[in-house]
Amino acid sequence: MITMTTMTTTMTRIARRTVVALSAAALVVALGACGSSNNASGETLKEEPASGTPSSYKGTLPMPSATKAYNNTQSRDNIKQGGTLTLPISSIGPNFNLNTTAGFTAYTGWLWQMYMPRLWDYSVDGGTVTPNPDYLTSVKLTSTDPETVVYNINPKANWNDGTPIDWTAFETVWKTMNGENTEYSASGTTGYSNIASVKRGDNDKQAVVTFSKPYYPYESLFGYLMHPKNQDAQVFAQGWANNPHSEWGAGPFVVDSFNESQIVFTPNPKWWGNKPKLDKVTFKAMETQAATNAFLNGETDAMEAGTVDAIKSARSTKDVSLRIGYGNSLYYIVLNVDSTPLDNVEVRKAVSQAVDRKQLAKIKFQGMDWNQDITTSNVILPFQKGYENNFPDEGNYSTANAKKTLESAGYTLGSDGYYEKGGKPLEIKWTMFSDDSTTTAIAAAFQSMLKKAGIKVDMDVQVSAKFAQVLENASWQAMTVGGENTDPFGYSTAGSGSYGSDAANEWGGTAEQQKVLDQISAEPDADKARDMFNTLEKSAMKRYTRLPMWNGPTSFAVKDGLANFGPAGFSSTGSGMLLHVEDVGWQK
Repeated sequence: MITMTTMTTTMTRIARRTVVALSAAALVVALGACGSSNNASGETLKEEPASGTPSSYKGTLPMPSATKAYNNTQSRDNIKQGGTLTLPISSIGPNFNLNTTAGFTAYTGWLWQMYMPRLWDYSVDGGTVTPNPDYLTSVKLTSTDPETVVYNINPKANWNDGTPIDWTAFETVWKTMNGENTEYSASGTTGYSNIASVKRGDNDKQAVVTFSKPYYPYESLFGYLMHPKNQDAQVFAQGWANNPHSEWGAGPFVVDSFNESQIVFTPNPKWWGNKPKLDKVTFKAMETQAATNAFLNGETDAMEAGTVDAIKSARSTKDVSLRIGYGNSLYYIVLNVDSTPLDNVEVRKAVSQAVDRKQLAKIKFQGMDWNQDITTSNVILPFQKGYENNFPDEGNYSTANAKKTLESAGYTLGSDGYYEKGGKPLEIKWTMFSDDSTTTAIAAAFQSMLKKAGIKVDMDVQVSAKFAQVLENASWQAMTVGGENTDPFGYSTAGSGSYGSDAANEWGGTAEQQKVLDQISAEPDADKARDMFNTLEKSAMKRYTRLPMWNGPTSFAVKDGLANFGPAGFSSTGSGMLLHVEDVGWQK
């Protein structure tokens, strides 16, 4: 699934995708002169250490491996009991229900990870998927006709209000997410609309899910369970506004306190699993520069290091490590098909032709030792099986072709250098959620490129805290965002979130594309499903609703000694936290 975030961070969600807005801190990269070996010991690192590159090293930062974790992996026996962790986050709330359109952001996903029941564990590369034993003792596909999956729930599992976690938790997710009642404002119905029933099995702790139409992989569903009180549509859609409902949680931590500027988690006294190593975890809402300053001043324990300045600052700070890994996010320019003039596919095509995506990538990674081509898929990561070039050649950079496309669509070039039609100038708005130098430079380059093609671009700078609000209100025309693949099934889950017609952030999905996506999700053979998806995306990209940009790294500057925190592929999230947050702590 895909969750959305601003480009100040990175992140996707189960069966869907969460969004991130474009800000320089979203991608992390290595800094240093190529071939440099001027580190403290005079040696050049050829491979990034699992605990990250120490700030004492002054040479070129090495490229990471896409299949390794760079989070100082430690066993629980090697982690101190106690201590605190303070982290920055771009926004907190206001809607804390990840399964609604209003709450469907990566940042909400980071918070849910702390206190909500998460059902699946992933290896770093996503190749191994297993049930989370804290909540499930077993999951079994018992029939393929009809597709039937039986979930056996951990007998110890209870909601924080004392209600047992039983088959009704699965029923609640299904009823709120299947699309039959639009009052729920579900963030996506993919997969859940294929379910015929969720029933009690041999006992209350067994859920039997029977499908009316097959859906694969079934592991992409029921990412988080929900308390049965959420079957009330008003509660589900509106009841989480300014209320994270810790009493409806069931995780290692509980919400101790919260407001719009910070949220504090403490160990859950009713938790039945491994005791959390940390006494307190605090997320503080901060803009990019504020987050950097807070880390350098010792006010936080880690920060995303996605700009040259941030990396330079971190490398000049004692007792700090840079942990860099391949990100699970894909970044792209999105064009709002519900806004004029971008409701015209020819205008969107002209925008695509006017944009030199390679040049924007150079700006993004300027001064950084990150070597990776621009992406050609908005769903499958470049290092994943099935990745192909799905972007149409005719949509590639050519100012001359952009002008030809506009003139063929009836636009004429005015004396001011901009095209117009019917007396209206061709003008679009570019929205960004940070004013840091890199984000501003990318925006200025985009504006200049489109000006050369006769398209006027107005700038709209928003604070990152308004990201969810801007998304929900669709009060934007063009912007760069990222989708974090929170599961490894992008060809099925993220595909629906990107090109389907029933997801919160589909941005131009169509009913025709949804039909093909339904066929893909009905295919149990993953290789065949990937081939089907690539055929679909090659066609969908000709609508020019999402222009692929880059994958890039995810990188953190962290205080030395922090364990199980940092890039770890699908076994961690964009916050840096390991999926099993109870295992994060300070090394002995």
